[in-house]
Amino acid sequence: MNNEKILEKEIDLIQNCITRMGQNSFSVKGWLIALIIAIIALLSENVDIEFVCMIIIGLTGVFWILDAFYLKTEKLYRWKYDWVIKKRKETLDFCYDLNPYKKEMWLLNEDGTSKKEPSIIRIMFTKTLWPFYLPIILIALAILVKCVVK
Repeated sequence: MNNEKILEKEIDLIQNCITRMGQNSFSVKGWLIALIIAIIALLSENVDIEFVCMIIIGLTGVFWILDAFYLKTEKLYRWKYDWVIKKRKETLDFCYDLNPYKKEMWLLNEDGTSKKEPSIIRIMFTKTLWPFYLPIILIALAILVKCVVK
């Protein structure tokens, strides 16, 4: 098989992984909203609101971390994609290797330093995630505080 065919197939495989991570991230948001709506819709009059708020805060935290994990993995696949585009014509090393954590398949930063694996906490507070998850937590906390102070 020639290098052009290998490059083409490898790029397709990596792009499919990137697409899947993006879809997973989108699905996580949809599932969280669906669960919160189901919890609110199924509330009865004698339910403990404080407990419901804590459940919503916990669910939101778990889904926020999961979403950040998917976006982190997507970023690592993008780094792999860049390496394959640049290096595949020169070498067949790591051919069809889809492990996004293989640092040998990450290009150097523009300043010549090695890339560091992004932290999930940092990704959680990017401009695409915190505006979605933080308001849910703040609203639940406000309701919780109002119920406790009452």
